[in-house]
Amino acid sequence: MVSADAIRTAVGILGNAIALGLFLSPVPTFVKIWKKGSVQEFSPIPYVATLLNCMMWVVYGLPMVHPHSMLVITINGSGLVIELSYVLLFIVYSSGGKRLKVLVMLLAETAFVGVVALLVLTLAHTHERRSMIVGVLCVFFGTMMYAAPLSVMKMVIRSESVEYMPLSLSLASFFNGVCWTAYALIRFDPYITIPNGLGVMFAVAQLVLYAMYYKSTQRQVEAKKRKAELGLTEVVVVKGDANKIVSVPINGGGSNAENRDM
Repeated sequence: MVSADAIRTAVGILGNAIALGLFLSPVPTFVKIWKKGSVQEFSPIPYVATLLNCMMWVVYGLPMVHPHSMLVITINGSGLVIELSYVLLFIVYSSGGKRLKVLVMLLAETAFVGVVALLVLTLAHTHERRSMIVGVLCVFFGTMMYAAPLSVMKMVIRSESVEYMPLSLSLASFFNGVCWTAYALIRFDPYITIPNGLGVMFAVAQLVLYAMYYKSTQRQVEAKKRKAELGLTEVVVVKGDANKIVSVPINGGGSNAENRDM
């Protein structure tokens, strides 16, 4: 008969694979940012929050904090490197106040995690106490990571467009949350269960929004393409004759102005 520990290890390995997919899912987004040379309307908050979450879980998984957590360290160590790359790209392709804001958040996060690790390792003298302190912080920041896309969800509702909420990221978040919730429940670990259970809920909300606004997004994208192909026009009412308009292409072409009866 397969033991619970063996099942938990297998689920943890699967969780590593899915979480790696989650961390890599924004790659198409950053390829788009790199090609355009601008972060456009993409928000840095999900990536900054995920970076902080990964750093905290690496501390949690350390043998001197929570022994036998190698699978927690491997995936969050990988995530730390990947998310740091995203944040640095945000800094490179942002400008002005936005760049400064991301840089300040990065430095603040690094300093915070360093202070927490130092205090926990020097002032807490048992694994249980260290696990509890770091675990509570992980619950808080893990929940923040999963809730970070709420700002993007607000923009989706306002604009009725999911253009800046990648489906790949929402799907990866859902499957990652499900897998790590199962991992934590096999040998109950509340510090892993709570944030990942909440993560499942947030991911479901994102997928519902995607289903609701997918068609309207396609219409908006097609409209943008048509405007780019045809060129925007400016409508001018001819003074003295309200029944005629002059349509003037914005790119110049005044000599091609067309008078048209209404």
